[in-house]
Amino acid sequence: MTQTLTIARMGHHGDGIAETPNGPVFVPGALPGEVVRGEVKDGRLDSFELVEASADRRPIFSHAYAECGVAPLQHWADGPYLEWKRDVVIHTLSREGLETEVEATVATPPASRRRIALHARRSPNGRVVLGFKARRSWRLVEITDCPVSDPALVAAFPALHKVADAFLTHPKSAPTLHATLTDTGLDVDVTGVEKRSGGPSADQIAKAITAAAEGGLARLGLDGDTLVMERQPRVTFGRASVPIPAGGFLQASPAAEAAMAERVVAAVQGTKKVADLFCGAGTFTFPLAEVASVMAADSAASSIAALKAGFATAKGLKGIDAQARDLFRRPLSPYDLKGCEAIVLDPPRAGALEQTQQLPGTKAHTIVGVSCNPQTFARDARVLVDAGFRLEKVTPIDQFIWSTHIELVGVFRR
Repeated sequence: MTQTLTIARMGHHGDGIAETPNGPVFVPGALPGEVVRGEVKDGRLDSFELVEASADRRPIFSHAYAECGVAPLQHWADGPYLEWKRDVVIHTLSREGLETEVEATVATPPASRRRIALHARRSPNGRVVLGFKARRSWRLVEITDCPVSDPALVAAFPALHKVADAFLTHPKSAPTLHATLTDTGLDVDVTGVEKRSGGPSADQIAKAITAAAEGGLARLGLDGDTLVMERQPRVTFGRASVPIPAGGFLQASPAAEAAMAERVVAAVQGTKKVADLFCGAGTFTFPLAEVASVMAADSAASSIAALKAGFATAKGLKGIDAQARDLFRRPLSPYDLKGCEAIVLDPPRAGALEQTQQLPGTKAHTIVGVSCNPQTFARDARVLVDAGFRLEKVTPIDQFIWSTHIELVGVFRR
């Protein structure tokens, strides 16, 4: 049955929500205050007629991005969109009984993302298609432009097509190309290549290497193993030039990374020794080493090796002691963290509960949490607050623009 609904608010997953006598109805693509009409099925209205538009609605930047759900909020004006992200953080913290100053969301500009993961498929007519999966579907939506990515990354799409073509010989092959723009060129790591028939043949690999050379790629890898490297991919962290390992983690946007680093360093000013946990290849380690000596730890040995190599390129820094250690299985104890006056954590989406539980026993007076998941941040923050830390402030950062994804930096003191 067709219904006319008024959108009351925006849900945490970016869907407009209308309140009805039968419960909430979720309406993807609708904005607060809008009136929509359509057929409701299982509490959702996935296709609707816009009866009354919000004054905050604006033209979208990419129909393909709207279809695949990578940027589901590109039709929302910047002001209310950024404020909504701040509200999500406030609400998530409140569910753990946490109240603090939540600053305005830090915006990042379009056309600034330096990494992208594109799925590759061969169409029925034999053409190579690169794109993202449609929302709530396995269907691939072709991407020919990308309004959120650096233009240099978009310019490399033809080269990525040729690389994908080399690995699309098996009918069930469904590779994903992870492309990262570095200081020395494009770094591409391919995953998901069909291996049941023994993996890619020598001819496939040779064809991919030729495509990489013709496209000017700095490096081409397969599941983290380098196939060919014309130039070592390097990025700049603070004063260091760091050789990024194949398949290594890197923040998506340099602008967002800079906003995080600025707040992390500001929070630990005046300390002599800082621990940087889940440090990766040194995203925050090197900026921190400008103001304090740093103990850095991460589970990826390749990232620690890259960090050490980067340290050799930097001048005028305090000391850095880096070690490879699984902080989930073997969290650093208060004894291990002896002498650290401040501790920085930047864990994956699962958070860092095991490591966080060790921190109250340290002598650290400041803890800085960098998170890509407000829910696990709030869970871990509850542990610190219960142990006597005060959550001083939280800053949301819009690294993945027009998405529902929220990064944040939180500062704790005692």
